[in-house]
Amino acid sequence: MSMPFGYASPEQIMRDKADYARKGIARGRSVVVLQYVDGILFVAPNPSRALHKISEIYDRIGFAAVGRYNEFEELRLGGIRYADINGYTYDRSDVTGRGLANLYASNLGRIFTESIKSLEVEVVVAEVGETKDGDAIYRLTFDGSVFDEHGFAAMGGQAEAVAGRLKERYRESMSLADALEVALGALTEPGGERPPLAQLEVAVLDRNRENRKFLRLTGARLERLLAQTSTPPPAASPPAGDAPTGPPPTGPEDGDVDDGSSPL
Repeated sequence: MSMPFGYASPEQIMRDKADYARKGIARGRSVVVLQYVDGILFVAPNPSRALHKISEIYDRIGFAAVGRYNEFEELRLGGIRYADINGYTYDRSDVTGRGLANLYASNLGRIFTESIKSLEVEVVVAEVGETKDGDAIYRLTFDGSVFDEHGFAAMGGQAEAVAGRLKERYRESMSLADALEVALGALTEPGGERPPLAQLEVAVLDRNRENRKFLRLTGARLERLLAQTSTPPPAASPPAGDAPTGPPPTGPEDGDVDDGSSPL
């Protein structure tokens, strides 16, 4: 029996989809999520002030993603709708990170197998508990696979290298300042410069906060925290020579465009 023109086996189609998604995710900047003594810290280099890679989903649950912004933003909004409906219908305590991870895994797996193009995204759903033992970090890949991470997670960009540096530096029950130092060290290539303050997106799930645990660290609050680290990231400095001396750019760099189509 002759094969039709243009035939590709299911295995080859799945491999092509996976390679396509991995390449898209690798073009984005890495995101680090790790536990510290009072909760969970999220750190991401992000030149855009309009498009967030780190967000709140519900009272105790945070969301981080890399890849195509328009694709993971749809996932984030779907998670918020799921959380709001279940919290209103039943009880707020019934909304859990595990439930959201299962929802995302189902959607990602269905899209990967049924659609021509897989989503170019990788996602972390993190939930802070009443104690450290109640914390949870779930990392989800483009094909719906779920990984229950312990202590820390890295995704996007050079994720394997970042995870290796995290493994070397991470220790349990770190203070927030120490955890930020570890995250920035992991995100920085050996011999390279750390991201300037204006290009850092930082947030925490703080178990000591009342009600909503999610908090963005920006401005003076982040500057004070960075001052406690041994080697704070450089502040944006004016260009040398005859270049303009105005404030540093805060928009997209390295090809990123704020249209939701470029990897973040």
